[in-house]
Amino acid sequence: MTTRITELANGLRVVTHQMDHLETLSLGVWVNTGARHEPETLHGISHLLEHMAFKGTTSRTAQRIAEEIEEVGGEINAATSIETTAYYARVLKGDDGTALEILADILQDSLFDPMELDRERDVILQEIAASQDSPDDLVYDLVQDAAYPEQPIGRTILGTPESVQAITSRDLRSYLDRHYAANRLVVSAAGAVDHDSLCRQAEALFDDGSAPSGDPTSGAVYAGGVRSSKKAFEQSHIVIGFEGPAYRAEDFFAVQVLSGLLGGGMSSRLFQEVREKRGLCYAIYSSAWGLSDTGLLAVHAATGPEQMQELVDVVSEELSRLAQDGPTDAEMGRAKAQLKAGLMMGLESSSARAEQMARHLMAHGRLIEKEELIAKVEEVSPTQVKELMQRMIAKQPAAAVVGAGASSRGHAQRASHCLGTIRQ
Repeated sequence: MTTRITELANGLRVVTHQMDHLETLSLGVWVNTGARHEPETLHGISHLLEHMAFKGTTSRTAQRIAEEIEEVGGEINAATSIETTAYYARVLKGDDGTALEILADILQDSLFDPMELDRERDVILQEIAASQDSPDDLVYDLVQDAAYPEQPIGRTILGTPESVQAITSRDLRSYLDRHYAANRLVVSAAGAVDHDSLCRQAEALFDDGSAPSGDPTSGAVYAGGVRSSKKAFEQSHIVIGFEGPAYRAEDFFAVQVLSGLLGGGMSSRLFQEVREKRGLCYAIYSSAWGLSDTGLLAVHAATGPEQMQELVDVVSEELSRLAQDGPTDAEMGRAKAQLKAGLMMGLESSSARAEQMARHLMAHGRLIEKEELIAKVEEVSPTQVKELMQRMIAKQPAAAVVGAGASSRGHAQRASHCLGTIRQ
């Protein structure tokens, strides 16, 4: 397997990982901009732009875009996150030129036809409505707002019905021109790919765009707090979040290990105590993610409204025990093994590898190879995990509850209060 990186004259970076045993490849264009780069007046435009990119260009209709990729047996899609937007495809060996040509076309020559925009607005309004009917989505939107209130990073990626309705074709074109210049793009491919050939294709397809001015982006300011919804669901969902390290921070891998031993699998503390010993919920888990200047460790569970109080108390006790006593060597070993296995399994997938390389280049300016990743995981010590947990609970958590009706806010406040008692 061979990994190569080339920066073209226009600033666009091309990274490939050749996997000789594959007859397919995953290829995409990652853009170093996302929902946090939006001004408040354009809330949701990154996601809307991602949708509109597939709605026709100067040379292709929306139908023709779909037909061309499927004529070679491929598939194409896109995704918007807080800091990045990705447009990607998977095709057979030898069809990377077709995929890249389509991606370059939709990213540079989209029409943003007003009639198509009106139709796609309706689609996104349905997507927003669906998220409000999904307790998993809603509770995470609320905890994000509690953690980072009145900031782009704390707003939903989808936007609001009002903000989406107000965005025009001119807004889309202006936003693309500011944020989608070549020096903000990474073309990443893994699988049956030839690096030199892909570089030649990218050089021919992408314009020599000048560096965009972008929109001013302020640093994230974590606050913490309580959010709730009175909306009724079959179960009550709770998420308790703590500010975590950014992805370039020294403790980034420590929080990944911490998340794993806390709620990363069936042997984790929370699963064993909350699910297996007490039967308070069907599933409970933790997750940790990082951005360029902040991160979040989140614990998520769903249970019946009548059991929410006990669940909050038990979770708070487990967090307190971990902060006071630290993890055991056995817990550390299991969490590290899970984390390393996940990293290695991801490298066996061409799509996961292409995404990983693009994100590494945008985040670190280089690739972090598997040996270094494994070493960083192994370096995490029990003391480091204990001290990180102590620092996390020293700040007010972000707690959100939905599905318990009028009691939802009280449960969220209880979670915040219990953890506040720990801090004292």
